[in-house]
Amino acid sequence: MHPNDVCRTPQRPPRIQCGMLLSLCMIVKDEQAVLARCLDSVKDACDEIVVADTGSTDATASIAARYAARILDVPWTDDFSAARNASFAAARGTYLLWLDADDVIAPEDLSRLLALKQKLAHEEADMVLCPYRSGGLTYFRERIVRRAAGFVWTGRVHECIVPRGTVVRSGFTVTHGENPKPRGRRNLHIYERWRAEETLSGRDLFYYGRELFYNQLYTEAIAVLREMLAGEGWYVNKIEACRVLADCHAARGEREAARQALLSSFMYGAPRGGVCNALGQSFLEEGRTAEASAWLRAALACPSRADEGDFDFPEERTLYPLLGLALCCERMGDKAQARAYYERAGQLAPTHPSVLQNAARFCSLG
Repeated sequence: MHPNDVCRTPQRPPRIQCGMLLSLCMIVKDEQAVLARCLDSVKDACDEIVVADTGSTDATASIAARYAARILDVPWTDDFSAARNASFAAARGTYLLWLDADDVIAPEDLSRLLALKQKLAHEEADMVLCPYRSGGLTYFRERIVRRAAGFVWTGRVHECIVPRGTVVRSGFTVTHGENPKPRGRRNLHIYERWRAEETLSGRDLFYYGRELFYNQLYTEAIAVLREMLAGEGWYVNKIEACRVLADCHAARGEREAARQALLSSFMYGAPRGGVCNALGQSFLEEGRTAEASAWLRAALACPSRADEGDFDFPEERTLYPLLGLALCCERMGDKAQARAYYERAGQLAPTHPSVLQNAARFCSLG
């Protein structure tokens, strides 16, 4: 078992599991470019594969059939939860694992999944939370649930399952892979229709505001994020909402408003490395090296908050502050300290483009 596998609540009496243990449940549409990669990476751990196809017009279904998947034709209703619940309802395993078509299980994580599966055959849990790596970020997600516990997906987009019961935290990690399919504005359209029909929760307002930001609708995003921050919501989402709000203001050239948004995140929880780094980089861009240095050092001192549910970007509390501090020291004439910070950055990420780009300049500092 991976050393990070721990149980939050007392375990139930051991039992012997017979028959089908783990069902993989997926929803897909036009995923011929990535589906085989996903299924190749996980098929050895699954006793059943259930694929809910919401209207593919390419070879997605035939690819799924090569893996002996049970393929369901599920009408698309602009509701991801409805499709995921259909895949769960059709599964027969004791435990249900969900993946997206562009997710990948690395070989070392397949070994962890197999070990986790063996553990679940004898030590019952209701839900397993696992790390998810996506675009440099790492955060925990509900990944495996016990079918008999009756979990239900909620939310039309950025759907989730609310944790309850015996919850296990595992080191088994899912990685989001490259997908050539364009993102488009599908999610934004779903939110617009949803908002017109219902009152959105704080969580849904957060993700709606983020979709508006992704689509460069900064004025609209600012309004939605402020609405979210003024109401009820999970503190982790509020901290991240402050960061997205800051990005909106920065995109509009409103540096002071961006800083105020970052500082307001401290109302909701302990300082995050990403927030401190963003403040430091903002002051650095303005040439205020003393203020920049203070915030960048604070970023280095911040631990990961991924176990609280944060979207954790490790480089924002390690590599980027180190490079920023190197530049601060260079500007202040402390060449020895500048080189020391740069060397720490090089040891941490020797092939990172930012390290390589600055190699000649920092080496010349002597």
